[in-house]
Amino acid sequence: MRLAFVLIAAIVLMGQREPILVPEVSQSRIEVRQGFTGANLLLYGAIVDPRGPAAETDYDIVVVLKGPTEPIRLREKERIAGIWMNAGATDFRSAPSFFAVASSRPIEEVVDPRTAAIYELGTEFIQLSPSGVIEPEIQSRFARGLVDMRQRLGLYKQDPEGVRIKERVLYQARIELPSNVTTGPYTAETFAIADGRVLASATAEIEVEKVGLEGRVVEAAERSSFIYGAVAILLSLGMGWLAGRFFARL
Repeated sequence: MRLAFVLIAAIVLMGQREPILVPEVSQSRIEVRQGFTGANLLLYGAIVDPRGPAAETDYDIVVVLKGPTEPIRLREKERIAGIWMNAGATDFRSAPSFFAVASSRPIEEVVDPRTAAIYELGTEFIQLSPSGVIEPEIQSRFARGLVDMRQRLGLYKQDPEGVRIKERVLYQARIELPSNVTTGPYTAETFAIADGRVLASATAEIEVEKVGLEGRVVEAAERSSFIYGAVAILLSLGMGWLAGRFFARL
């Protein structure tokens, strides 16, 4: 119903020259419960061209799904005298906890590197904010390390043929969220591109939140952090004391 309503509104506003994107998601709220194994998101919508069907423009679609940003410290290990040791470290103030890109064609065939960097159309174009002054070469090396590490965890991904377009109007993409995703607000940005130019963009919001016992624990920890910490310490001490008593009898 919502998609149909927006399509009607878009048709009414066809006095403009640029295309209009009408995005939707299969789930605007994802509940993370005990035993959560991940989720399969369907991102779909329509491209409304004000010139009508006669325009016959071949649009490319790129969908970028980002999770909440978080600070992170990366350490670089180096083998010294046969022993792996920490040789350097850098901090990033705002690294996305999840980052996925799906496109109708490989990004390098759709836009030039400058445009891809402006809109973050790819894992190599993620805009990271380092803390303090850092040489560009070192920053680039640590950024590649972060992307590689999170790709292996399934948290950063890129699918160059992940968007299907039907009759130049309807599009759809599927992006999988793994079980280890961070909870919080997610943003799905959709871009309509033609002749190497981003002509339209639209955003959809998705909320990933913990529910059930885990959700109540997280809520309690955020609301009363001091009490939560004290209870956790007391439980640890109690479990340690019980374990000591048990093994003392063996």
